[in-house]
Amino acid sequence: MSPDPPVAVGLGLNSRRLHDEDAAVSDEAAAIALAGLPGIGPASLSHLLAGAGGPSAAWEAVRSGRSGRPGKVADGTPSWQVAAARTDPQRCREAASERGIGVTWLGRPDYPLRLASDPFPPPVLFWRGDLAALSGRCVAVVGTRRCTPAGRRLAWELGADLASAGLCVVSGLALGIDGHAHLGACAAGPHGATVGVAASGVDVAYPRRHAALWERVVERGAVISETAPGGPAQRWRFPARNRIIAGSCELVVVVESHSGGGSLLTVEAALDRGVEVRAVPGPVHSSASEGTNQLLFEGAGPVRSAADVLDALGGLGAGRRPRSRPGIRQAGSAHTPAADSPAGHTPAGPEPATRVQAQDRQRAGGPTDRRSAEVLDALGWEPTSLNRVVVRSGLPVSQVIESLERLADHGSVAEERGWWQRIG
Repeated sequence: MSPDPPVAVGLGLNSRRLHDEDAAVSDEAAAIALAGLPGIGPASLSHLLAGAGGPSAAWEAVRSGRSGRPGKVADGTPSWQVAAARTDPQRCREAASERGIGVTWLGRPDYPLRLASDPFPPPVLFWRGDLAALSGRCVAVVGTRRCTPAGRRLAWELGADLASAGLCVVSGLALGIDGHAHLGACAAGPHGATVGVAASGVDVAYPRRHAALWERVVERGAVISETAPGGPAQRWRFPARNRIIAGSCELVVVVESHSGGGSLLTVEAALDRGVEVRAVPGPVHSSASEGTNQLLFEGAGPVRSAADVLDALGGLGAGRRPRSRPGIRQAGSAHTPAADSPAGHTPAGPEPATRVQAQDRQRAGGPTDRRSAEVLDALGWEPTSLNRVVVRSGLPVSQVIESLERLADHGSVAEERGWWQRIG
């Protein structure tokens, strides 16, 4: 099935118009129409808006031919003036509204604050979902499309644990590491949030096989893009997209990256902006870890778990930092994933605690608070991963870990090789 046509529709010089040429065009309609001009990029659009003082004035400058590009350019695309004559901004706005697409631009109150201070902010930003997801503390989790099974598991676990801790997980909606980071954040219970930064329009899922993931991200946060609605994912837009990922976040975590991988462009954009970059160590003989291991060699801090990310951020409070981290392991670990991980493989789990071990650890009484009871219910009677307890209980990961440790101190549960189970 082909994607919907671009919102900035060419209507033809003799087509029905919803207003005459002298009628005022709203800033919202003008911003959408400007972003859909042929061959326009972020730099040109920024120049247009800044020179005119706003979207409506910029659109009038384009329509009247005062904005440059008076004739056809080298590739045969029409001038902006000709394209403007064929486009109805009001229809662009209505089509965007019908598809649930919001629009903002630099200088508006709803424009994300971190991006507003970026050295190269998106001049016009489109979204589906809740743009306010970017107003909280955001961490990017990125990596290669050609990832390993261990990398997929780790990306999912990082996404789940960071979102459960109250952070917004930002990534690029791509196959591999990006997609699994989004999936983990979507599974993090009511506290999780995630934002996907697209190279295409927010209504054109790319890759197509991630269409369902896009809808889940919209439900748990937002899909954003500077590409006009209906616009394809052109090759040059991916590096441009990466600067938005870096500019949205306080920290960038690279899970796996080949040498010269696209995620290293996000790293460069982050370093240019003074955003800290950290990397997950990987096997030295794995090509999927060449880029991340090089980052570590060059001085990037290592990430072994979500706790390392929270410690790097600081300011979340000690109560929100996991004190033990059985749910996330180094890429390349021999540990088998949990059944709720993207790999979908059901682990055998640890060996059951012996009766002697249970008696040694059992103490009189036990926690009777409501949260501990909820954690026990979520734990069930089978060996269970931390991530699954978090998802089942809907509690933040820090609260789940605190309750599990209290229950372990009272001999009600035991932890072995990252798996938790009830005793007695």
